[in-house]
Amino acid sequence: MPARLLPALLALALPASAIAQEHPDLSGFWMLSMPLPANDSALIAKLPPDTAVIDDTGVAEFPVNVYGGLELKPDALAAASKWKPADEMRLSRVCAAPSIIYSMQGPFPFELHQSPQMIVMKYEYFDQVRIIFMDGRAHPPADAPHSKMGHSVGRWDGKELVIDTTHIAPSTITNNGLDHSDQIHMVERYKLSDDGKTLLATQWFEDKSVLENNGARFIAWTRQPGQYIYGYDCDPSVALEYEQAEAPAEAKQP
Repeated sequence: MPARLLPALLALALPASAIAQEHPDLSGFWMLSMPLPANDSALIAKLPPDTAVIDDTGVAEFPVNVYGGLELKPDALAAASKWKPADEMRLSRVCAAPSIIYSMQGPFPFELHQSPQMIVMKYEYFDQVRIIFMDGRAHPPADAPHSKMGHSVGRWDGKELVIDTTHIAPSTITNNGLDHSDQIHMVERYKLSDDGKTLLATQWFEDKSVLENNGARFIAWTRQPGQYIYGYDCDPSVALEYEQAEAPAEAKQP
């Protein structure tokens, strides 16, 4: 029997639980670690050159015209400069789900379900769900449909889970007017802390039509057994209440 066939035959013979033990078990309920621990130097060292690590993980948001070291191309900068905080409270936007580029760093939990063939991430934020294919498939053609979660394929690099995502629909990079195009490309690396209680990750992204350099975030979550994801249930009437409260103030302006 050729030696190269042995791993494939073993995979067919072993139960899924035995195969999964070759890799760390990331399954469980994960809540954003607050305060965020110091950046993991080993993960940061694996980021590509010309990458700005932006610091807006959690509830933090950048002020107007601040982008955390991201270098915007002229058209992107002009569009972002027109943004106002009140824009996010308009009826057309208040319940519009962001893409995975922005939503994964927010202060909301997620559940991770792991198997040898795929990984499923169920986020509480806007009830979003990702499927990460672990079966070696490639991304679909460039003209395939795009979505807020994109198309993700994963692989193991030792004890680290590496996820490559394309086909992401245009949406938010930072919550102050900087949006990405449908050409954005994201690569994440996940690993467990030594005690297995914390999930550490870097989220790297490039968008050559919007950014002169690349961006990344460092994110960490704490495992919380026995917890569950709840429905997000965004209520757009909040925007109407905001507009009613804002109208008298605008009427007083000369």
